[in-house]
Amino acid sequence: MNAIRSIMLAEDNPNDVELTLEALGAHNLANDVVVVEDGAEALDYLYRRGKFKMREAGNPAVVLLDIKLPKVDGLEVLRQIRSDDGLRTIPVVILTSSREETDLVKSYSLGVNAYVVKPVDFKEFFDAVKRLGVFWALVNEPPLGSVKTRK
Repeated sequence: MNAIRSIMLAEDNPNDVELTLEALGAHNLANDVVVVEDGAEALDYLYRRGKFKMREAGNPAVVLLDIKLPKVDGLEVLRQIRSDDGLRTIPVVILTSSREETDLVKSYSLGVNAYVVKPVDFKEFFDAVKRLGVFWALVNEPPLGSVKTRK
C-alpha cells in the first residue's frame, strides 16, 4: 500500500485555486493539497528550500501546473522537473486556460503526462479536476523511485 502523498497545485488565480480545492475535496481525497502561487515557489517546494525547507521529505503524488505563472513559467518548472533524476518520475498535469498549439506541443516535448484545458463552465471544470485528482492521487501506480525522499 502506498503512503498518501500530497498534491501540489501551482496556480496564481485565486478563483481557480478555490474551484480546484473544492473539486478535489468533493471526492474526499485524503491527500493534502499544497498550493503555490508562482513557479519559483513550486520549485522551492519540490527542492525543499525557502519557506518549504522544513517540509516533510518526499515527492508529491502529482503536480497540477498552470503554464502562465509569475516569476518562473510553468514550462520552465516542467523542464526543471524532467531534468532532475529525483523529480523526473513525478506525474505532471498541465492545467491551463491556454489552447495554444505551441503550448501543447512544448508541454509534451518536455515530458508532461497530461494537458488539460480548464473548461469555462463551472460544473465541467469541477468534474475535470475531480477526475484528475482521483486518477493521479488514487488510481495511478508510480514507480517506487518516484516516492524516494529528497534530502
